[in-house]
Amino acid sequence: MITTAFCFSVFGIGGLVLAFIIFPAQRLFENNPVKQKLKARKTVHYCFKLFVSLMHLMGAIRFHVNDKAQIESLKGQLILANHPSLIDVVVLISVIKNADCVVKAHLFKNPFVRGVIKSTGYISNDDPQELLRECEQSLQTGNNLIVFPEGTRTEPHKKLKFKRGAANIAIRCNAPITTFLIKMKPNTLTKGTPWYKVAPYQAHFTMRLTSQQFNCATYDSDMPAMQSRQLTKDLQHYFTQELKNI
Repeated sequence: MITTAFCFSVFGIGGLVLAFIIFPAQRLFENNPVKQKLKARKTVHYCFKLFVSLMHLMGAIRFHVNDKAQIESLKGQLILANHPSLIDVVVLISVIKNADCVVKAHLFKNPFVRGVIKSTGYISNDDPQELLRECEQSLQTGNNLIVFPEGTRTEPHKKLKFKRGAANIAIRCNAPITTFLIKMKPNTLTKGTPWYKVAPYQAHFTMRLTSQQFNCATYDSDMPAMQSRQLTKDLQHYFTQELKNI
């Protein structure tokens, strides 16, 4: 627990340092708002990479991320992944340089992360119409957009239950989809579990890129709502089956 507490203290303090020192300093030397966001995202990418390395080296969690070279080549993809733990998005951003993501609106009020979210221009899920517009714009500029189809972390020992938000973005933005499978064993940092209530033995985090293709063009209904519903079912079935094999 002491190791985990130290790592999360570093994470919280790091968020404040970025928000109040690093990002303001970057803005002094860059007036272009678009370039400011790009620099902020690149900074977060390397900071998250360091954080993941810290947790790994201190033995808090062991990380195994496959297909790193292929991940680094991704561009303009809608990144869909299951969401078993609190640190899933941290690991994804640590291996994807040009990452954007959809975040819950309430995080814009969190004192430790709101500065990072605002500086990077990550997308709030507060307004559905604005969300779609920003997602489409982000994908068109070549960003890789991270979305968790469950909308929240998986509850341990329960079946996956995907919401239609991710599929709706894919269909309405005609976005190419790339899927990631994430496994945390034993379960830790899960939904409803305090961060300090760690597993009885060292957890192993495994993430891999999948070869499955989901082509939005094959969902040929004239009604986007029906397309989204079917894509959601297909995604949920695929993730449920694949997670049994890792």
